Amino acid sequence: MNGRKGIEGMLYAFPPSVRKILSSLSQDVLQKIEEVRLRANRPLAVYLEGSEKFVSTSGELSNSSSSSYIVTVDDCEKAFQLVSQSSLYAFEDEIKSGYITLKGGYRVGLAGECVLENGSIKIIKNVSGYNYRISKEVLGAADEIMEYLIDRQGSVYNLLIISPPQCGKTTLLRDIARALSDGFMGFGGKKVCIIDERSEIAGCYNGVPQLNVGIRTDVLDRCPKAEGMIMAIRSMSPQVVVTDEIGKKEDIEALRHVLNAGVKIITTVHAKDIEDLKKRPLLKDLVEGKYFERYIILSNRFGAGTLEEILDENLKMVFKGPYKKGLKKS
Repeated sequence: MNGRKGIEGMLYAFPPSVRKILSSLSQDVLQKIEEVRLRANRPLAVYLEGSEKFVSTSGELSNSSSSSYIVTVDDCEKAFQLVSQSSLYAFEDEIKSGYITLKGGYRVGLAGECVLENGSIKIIKNVSGYNYRISKEVLGAADEIMEYLIDRQGSVYNLLIISPPQCGKTTLLRDIARALSDGFMGFGGKKVCIIDERSEIAGCYNGVPQLNVGIRTDVLDRCPKAEGMIMAIRSMSPQVVVTDEIGKKEDIEALRHVLNAGVKIITTVHAKDIEDLKKRPLLKDLVEGKYFERYIILSNRFGAGTLEEILDENLKMVFKGPYKKGLKKS
C-alpha cells in the first residue's frame, strides 16, 4: 500500500469552481496543504505549514482575504452532493458525528444546522461549512525511534504520545502501529488492533483501511474508544491496542482493562508536556501509577511532528530531541 500524496486524490470531492482554482495551484503548494475551508459567502482558505492563506480565483495565495474567491451557497450544496455521493441515508451515521470519510481515507468535517432527536444530534442539514482535511501519511516517520519503544526481550512498552493539536501525533501513531505490525530489524511484528473512533488513524472507507497500518493490524472503525478497547480484547486477541486521544473516565477504565489483560497499549493525549498532563486528575493518576513505560513529547517547533523527548516510566529522559524526519538528530 503506497502513501497518499497531498490533496490531488480528493479533488473530485470539491465543487467544480473550487476544484478549478485548486487545480491551478503549483504541485509544491498542493503537497503542503493540510486543510481546505469552504464557508458559504466567505473567502476560500487553505492551511499549510501552520499558516492560513486565502485563495484568489486565479489560484494566488494571500494573507489578505480582499481578493479571495468567495464560496457560494451553490458551491456548498454541490460539495454536499459530492462528498455524500448524493446519498444522505448512506452517510447518516457519519454526518451526525460531523464528518464524512471519503475513499482514500480523506475526511471532510461539516458545519450547519443540527437537528436534534431526544436531545442528541440526529443529522446535520443545510451544511454551510466544510473542512477538507488531508491527513499526511509519512511512512517511516517512526523508524528512528522504534528502538526506544521495545525492551531487550522484544516486548512493546506501553506508550503515551503527548502533543498539542496539529503537531503530528496521529501521523506518528499510525506509523508506530505500522512498524509494530510489520516488524523491523529483527523485531518480528505483533498483532495490532486499532480503535479508530473518528476514522483518522487508518482512514477506513467501507471498513477497509486506506492508509498503511501494517499487515497484522485489525481496525474497529468509528467505534467508541472505551467500548472498542474491551471489544478488541474479547474478540481479536491483540498483542497491542492502539487508540487516539484518551481523556474520559470510561477511556481510563477501559485502558486499565487492556493492561490487566496483559495487552500493550499505545495511545495519545492532547497536552503540552508532562506538567500540563498532570493538571488533569485522571491522567495524573496514570502517570503516578506508572501505567505507561514510555512517553513521547511532540511539538511543532520545526514543523508538525517534531519529537522533543522520550521519557521512561520514572519520567527520566531516554531520548533527547529535537528530531523530525528529515531533520538531523541532535
